[in-house]
Amino acid sequence: MNPSTKVKFGRTNLEVTPFAFGAAPIGNFSRPINEAASDDMVQLAWGAGVRYYDTAPMYGHGLSELRCGHSLRWKDRDDFVLSTKVGRLLKPKKRSEIEFSPWNNAAANEMVFDYTYDGAMRSFEDSLQRLALERIDICFIHDIDKFTRGDAQPEVFKAAMDGTWKALSKLKEEGVVAAIGVGVNEWEVCYDALQQHDFDCFLLAGRYTLLEQESLDKFLPLCEERGAAVVIGGGFNSGILATGAVDGAKYNYVPAPFEILDRVSRIEKVCKEYDVPLPAAAMQFVVAHPAIASFIAGTRTVDQLQKNLDWFSHHIPGEFWAELKKQGLIREDAPTPSA
Repeated sequence: MNPSTKVKFGRTNLEVTPFAFGAAPIGNFSRPINEAASDDMVQLAWGAGVRYYDTAPMYGHGLSELRCGHSLRWKDRDDFVLSTKVGRLLKPKKRSEIEFSPWNNAAANEMVFDYTYDGAMRSFEDSLQRLALERIDICFIHDIDKFTRGDAQPEVFKAAMDGTWKALSKLKEEGVVAAIGVGVNEWEVCYDALQQHDFDCFLLAGRYTLLEQESLDKFLPLCEERGAAVVIGGGFNSGILATGAVDGAKYNYVPAPFEILDRVSRIEKVCKEYDVPLPAAAMQFVVAHPAIASFIAGTRTVDQLQKNLDWFSHHIPGEFWAELKKQGLIREDAPTPSA
């Protein structure tokens, strides 16, 4: 697959590349990345033809947006697509009084959840200021899922489907953004949102991968029917589909259980037989689905980013996918690049 090929973004007039630059790591997720390394990654992605960049106020308490804006500022604005998110407001505060975890040495802002109409409008304007770019193309309602909000999720979801939806709808009607959607960790939340409102797109973290395909049951078919685009983050299931079934491998941010380690080991055997790197299979599998426009790849170093670009471009024979289906390692109804 070519990471620089343009694909239509659902029913919108936007075109994105199937390989997207995920800017969460440059918000100093877990450990710091210096300014030069951050910019080097964005420039490498640009040089490889990547034209879709995703950020959020949450990422580094605003640091990711600041860095994205800095690195993209002098590019032709019509040459790339940029997405960010609403749902949190950032307020300046002393660093000594901020709980930054899991971000490291982030921007000096505290985060406050806000899914009201006014809060969404304020968040959007603040993002434009941090980015210092003339527009944002795609805006997602961020983290209205059980993973993030726990027992409060039903109340938060209702607030977002009312206040935040109204704000984003107004921005779209006025031509300020081209697409509006929801970015969460659970396909069920995306499905519920699409049943309530006519969203253009969804950012789904980790719920459609080589290891997880339950979203094929209801959510992805509804997206195809409605012309809603999907982008996938966390396509390595937080680690194991990049590292393989090694000691300490992470699956959805915790040590992988035995059954996952065993399944990944079986996939790796097929990878070895067909000379396919496991991460290449993980990336290319995701974007083979007709509703999925892009795989968002977050990296910490230039070398990691280059590896991801190489994996995305690695040739994978059709027989490889057929063998995975034959062994029951991916669902029979899962679209594959050879289909």
